[in-house]
Amino acid sequence: MQPMNDITTNPLLDVSGLPRFGAIRPEHVEPALDRLLADSRALLERALAANREYTWDNLVQVIEDMGERLNRMWSPVAHLNAVMNSEALRAAYNACLPKLTEFGTALKQDERLYRAYKAIRAGGEYPRLSQAQKKIIDNSLRDFRLGGAELDGPAKQRFLEVQQELATLYSKFDENVLDATNAWEMAITDPAELAGLPESAKERARQAAEQDGQPGWKFTLHAPSYVPFMNYADHRALRRRMYQAFVCRASELGPNAGKWDNGANIVRILKLRRESARLLGLADYAELSLKTKMAEGSAQVLEFLRDLAARSRPAALRELEELRRFAADTCGATELEAWDIPYYSEKLRQARYAFSEEDLRPYFPEPQAVGGLFEVVRRLYGLEIVPLPDADVWHPDVRFYEIRDADGQVRGRFYLDLYARAHKRGGAWMDECIVRKRSGAELQVPVAYLTCNFSAPVGDRPALFTHDEVITLFHEFGHGLHHMLTKIDYPSVAGINGVPWDAVELPSQFMENWCWERAALDMLARHYQTGEPLPDDLYGKMIAAKNFQSALQMVRQLEFALFDMRLHTDFDPDTGSVQGLLDAVRREVAAIVPPVFNRFQNNFTHVFAGSGYAAAYYSYKWAEVLSADAFSKFEENGVFDRATGRAFLENILEQGGAREPMELFVQFRGRKPTIDALLRHSGLAA
Repeated sequence: MQPMNDITTNPLLDVSGLPRFGAIRPEHVEPALDRLLADSRALLERALAANREYTWDNLVQVIEDMGERLNRMWSPVAHLNAVMNSEALRAAYNACLPKLTEFGTALKQDERLYRAYKAIRAGGEYPRLSQAQKKIIDNSLRDFRLGGAELDGPAKQRFLEVQQELATLYSKFDENVLDATNAWEMAITDPAELAGLPESAKERARQAAEQDGQPGWKFTLHAPSYVPFMNYADHRALRRRMYQAFVCRASELGPNAGKWDNGANIVRILKLRRESARLLGLADYAELSLKTKMAEGSAQVLEFLRDLAARSRPAALRELEELRRFAADTCGATELEAWDIPYYSEKLRQARYAFSEEDLRPYFPEPQAVGGLFEVVRRLYGLEIVPLPDADVWHPDVRFYEIRDADGQVRGRFYLDLYARAHKRGGAWMDECIVRKRSGAELQVPVAYLTCNFSAPVGDRPALFTHDEVITLFHEFGHGLHHMLTKIDYPSVAGINGVPWDAVELPSQFMENWCWERAALDMLARHYQTGEPLPDDLYGKMIAAKNFQSALQMVRQLEFALFDMRLHTDFDPDTGSVQGLLDAVRREVAAIVPPVFNRFQNNFTHVFAGSGYAAAYYSYKWAEVLSADAFSKFEENGVFDRATGRAFLENILEQGGAREPMELFVQFRGRKPTIDALLRHSGLAA
């Protein structure tokens, strides 16, 4: 019998093409990683020993290829762990995390490698390298310093231990949220308790119950079930029950109190992050995080967030007071709790604009919405997107596509996994499957995973999306285009790699703008039964309602961002209370103060599950300034102006992380960004 780390028996070691999802098993994971780590260590030793003078070709390119090969193996494993989670896969994944962390940290701490890169940077070859090659070397030198290469023995070892424990804690945090989300459901058998819910929500709940062999209707904490229930259900006690289950996930409170509690994990993560920063001689973790961002420091970020809060909080308080008056005057509501706000907000929206998100759902059947997105991309960039039906995928609902330019050249490929299901992490994201790389005349085409958690088809009817889901689809596709359309041939700075985290949301938020444009909606929106386009009166109502409660939405995001930044600057996890800090932030910027049992922080995966947003959640608003200002050029020239589209493609999407984002933005826009477009788009301009 051949060993599991043999390429002929282990599909994870076969990188000749796309991942062989149908063949990958949990027992393949650890042997494949062990084999690749051993090969990588041997390769590194040979490269260091074989040369006395180091160059791009004899060292840096070797490291690039080594890292890309490792990522090719690990990418499908991490992806499957997120979208097809099982006990066996989870165990294999977690067994590998310490090994990956040890290898990555040891690489950054290798003094021989650090000296070699410094010698290349100072040598005569460096000025002759391409911009992308120079950026890789400069980024690597920075990452050596931030990875502990300059630490002495005991400190270096402790830094490694900290990184390993953090990797384990991030995975545990994410697992706790997933398990807590999957563990809760609400069964309803009395039709009267469904009052107010749209037919689409009831049909999904009925189908969910039938799939379990149960009578009645089944509701869960997954977004396609949770959101419409909170927005439309008349039954207040059931709204409260569902809200409490949702906000108490992975905490010491709620229906599964203490079972998957992330409270201790949060404190430990914060302590370890602070320790890692101090080991490097930095004041706090925010300083460490911002070393790789556009923002110049935490003071600048805090000023940015508080400036936006000062501009938006007065309007948010007015919006909340309007809602209170409406709920009291029209419904006799004497109090407005957190589980009432989405419900009465939807009623106010309908009363003010004669408009509901549910009115739009029949106009966004999945084939039309996805096809319309592809047509928008064709109009903007001259790219064709075609399905490849025979790809090996991880679930029957997943589809696979190819992007081709006007010359027929393949620019990228992507998997599209749209629907929510059990054992799939919540939210929406883009991730890398394969990164662009050139080896001689051979070009490796980039491949992306595009993952959402939308409502699935019900019966014979296609999936019908809300407008918010269409916006999410465009957002993630913007990330995907950034990854797939790169023309940078070196993995470390191709696509989203090497892009500062507070600029990485620019292409994604930028794409959202077309979801509001009539010319784009004529491609996106057709009634699933009649084929009729979105009526003018409904479009008018949608636009009128666009900035409904936009100030409340703004301060909510600012609350999250300020909480994150303060956790990693002036908060002491040894003596402070995480809940106390969150309460203080809410007093400063929030309009809506949730009930005392709310444990938002215990399921704040952006910040505590290792996704890159720690001391960086502000990135959403920071990049929104860039994206709104970038789109304003299309507003000036025409939303489908091909010259402007080509300029965005060439200056932003194709450049990856090879150049600084401000330089690229100025090259596209002709000037530095201003906040004006964001305030105007949000309805907050003076």
